[in-house]
Amino acid sequence: MTRPTTPAPAVPAVPTVRVLLADDQPLVRAALEMVITEAADLEVVGEAGNGAEAVRLAEELRPDVVVMDIRMPVLDGIEATRRVTSGPSPARVVVLTTFDEDENVYAALHAGASGFLVKDMALDDILDAIRVVAAGEALLSPSVTRRLIAEFTARPAPAAAPASAPSPPGADRLSAITEREREILTLVGRGLANPEIATELVLSPATVKTYITRLLTKLAARDRVQLVILAYESGLVPLTAGPSPDRR
Repeated sequence: MTRPTTPAPAVPAVPTVRVLLADDQPLVRAALEMVITEAADLEVVGEAGNGAEAVRLAEELRPDVVVMDIRMPVLDGIEATRRVTSGPSPARVVVLTTFDEDENVYAALHAGASGFLVKDMALDDILDAIRVVAAGEALLSPSVTRRLIAEFTARPAPAAAPASAPSPPGADRLSAITEREREILTLVGRGLANPEIATELVLSPATVKTYITRLLTKLAARDRVQLVILAYESGLVPLTAGPSPDRR
């Protein structure tokens, strides 16, 4: 008598992250497409050669992530990012930058970008960046944050405001947070990762993560990127503070 065979358990399908590439250089798009296509969980659903086309394709194709160059014709990547992220079903945007040349990284983050892809970064890091952003997180590693802060703090400091001047943008929002949350927001603004914050404040990493989740909710911030921006705009982290020292 033949024994019935037990069917093999079904292997859950790997969710595919749908990516739109926006760059005016065909060679850059081709290189990114080749790298992304080799990953089983990623696929390129479209390509755009300018910002206006990126906005149109984002509305038409509904990608999960848009890899957006900053400098493009017709419509630059900053305005394209603002339009893509303000739609009813916004895609997540990762700006593509050379860092040493682009002076608009901060503006791109302010427009709604969730992080960076540096054009000379390792291929595995590019794929990981897309996955992180697609999962709803912000790609703002401590090293990248410090470079951003270094550029931001290199700008001339604004003239001292008179005593009667209004509070900096975002300062009123901080009234909703506790003193401990304010400490953590300050360290996030300085570019420290969760384990570094835990060490600094003698807390567990899990506790720091809980505090940051509360900050995101209380401050109506989309992700860690917006927390960094708010820390500077509110004056919580002064422009003269500069980046934290790189810790190995």
